[in-house]
Amino acid sequence: MKVAFFGSLGKVGREICPALEGAGYDVLGVDVGTTFDLRDCDAVIDFTEAAAVEKNVEGALAHGVPCIVGTTGFSDKQLAKLDEMGRKAGQPVFLAPNFAIGAVLMMRFAREAAHYMDRAEIIELHHETKKDAPSGTAKATAEGMGTNPPIHSVRLPGLVAHQEVLLASLGQLLTIRHDTFSREAFLPGIVLVLQKIHSLPPGLTVGLETLLR
Repeated sequence: MKVAFFGSLGKVGREICPALEGAGYDVLGVDVGTTFDLRDCDAVIDFTEAAAVEKNVEGALAHGVPCIVGTTGFSDKQLAKLDEMGRKAGQPVFLAPNFAIGAVLMMRFAREAAHYMDRAEIIELHHETKKDAPSGTAKATAEGMGTNPPIHSVRLPGLVAHQEVLLASLGQLLTIRHDTFSREAFLPGIVLVLQKIHSLPPGLTVGLETLLR
């Protein structure tokens, strides 16, 4: 399977591209100034920035190539646009705020715990160059919990991606935490999407949890 990876020289790309190759995928690295041809590609993966994704996805869909997006920081309007583009092209566009399976389980556990605890708050910690705050994972966690918990964002050097959900009731505290120490943690989730991308419906599908049934 041949995969074009937009953002191959970025923080995620530098770790995931070699890992994908090690898993048997033919990876075409795409970055600014790169000459590329998507006609033989089976899927496009985008880990760039929100401002660049629409153009990248549009180009891939024009060649009939489905898209997997790991970039975050989109507005509702931008998400609607990605959905519209996928539907018009008859191709799936998959987006996930987090490809680490442990992070998806953290969100699932937090959603369940929110039914039984009185209050909750979310602390998310990322590397200092992450542009969006709160993170996509934190926003997805809060939305899933349905209780509108406050989100506290920390940006410090040396961090990768970390999130803690604190849920409290009288006399007790429940802490649900996930830590990503290496971006290689995203590989199993990305491979899972690559295995299923051609069976997804046209338009936008959001969240790795939709594939973990």
